Amino acid sequence: MEFFRRAAGRPSRLGILAGTFNPITIAHVALAEAAREMVDEVLFVLPQVLPHKTWTGVSFEDRAQLLVKAIEGEDRFSAATTRRGLFVEIAAECREHYGKDVRVSFLCGADAAERIANWDYGEPDAFSRMMGQFDLLVAERGGRFALPHRELALDGDLGRVSATEVRERILRGEAWEELVPKAVRDDVRRLYGR
Repeated sequence: MEFFRRAAGRPSRLGILAGTFNPITIAHVALAEAAREMVDEVLFVLPQVLPHKTWTGVSFEDRAQLLVKAIEGEDRFSAATTRRGLFVEIAAECREHYGKDVRVSFLCGADAAERIANWDYGEPDAFSRMMGQFDLLVAERGGRFALPHRELALDGDLGRVSATEVRERILRGEAWEELVPKAVRDDVRRLYGR
């Protein structure tokens, strides 16, 4: 794991928001803010290997710069990359850096939680065994997640904000600026604009 930015201190409860951040949106930041009551630090992880998606579009380096810029000034937010992409792998790597006793929770929307829980890991009950190593903090987003988790509440229509929506609005020439953090709007325009 390589840190782009690391919060001070040693958390006992670590929230992890792993994603492609293509680009980072206000919903990503809102998920992290909603989790602050339940965790001591939120670590945004930009994996170099994606088990559920393929890399397309804006470069890894540009996404990393957008991510760091978007969370600047947030003293309990960190950002890192890893060469691993599965939650269980990321959790294990975080324990190497934060200590074996850190409690790990992954932050995600219900849509992502469903994809991750139903992924074919090649073994029966693999996901339920993984849940012994971390828990999930899930925000409603395109449905409800049925497996055990703690809920994250997002204000208003944030559950409908997605990086896909940002990219599609840019392609259609529609307003998109309110969907990304203000600090990165000019960079998103430069990187994703036509």
